[in-house]
Amino acid sequence: MQQDGGSDTEVTWEDQQNINKFGRLNNRFHELEDEIKIAKETNDNLEKDEVESRIEQMKEMTSKNLEKLEEERDSILAQMAELKKILYGKFKDSINLEVD
Repeated sequence: MQQDGGSDTEVTWEDQQNINKFGRLNNRFHELEDEIKIAKETNDNLEKDEVESRIEQMKEMTSKNLEKLEEERDSILAQMAELKKILYGKFKDSINLEVD
């Protein structure tokens, strides 16, 4: 084997073992880089999925709460309308039940 300087360098058995080990480690390094990239992408996707799932849960809770509030409001308006009929029927113009 020749170096850039052109001199002959003897490659010992130990040198060859180190070269082989370096090659295996280099291959494993690149495999790990690919696996880490995939793991990060998977992790990011999972986090997005969790966020989307959490948002959906929050939307459901908010929708249920909104529905409950609207039902209560409609019930109150109906009761107020009934009371207006009764009270205006009795007191006529001497009572003001209009909402500002």
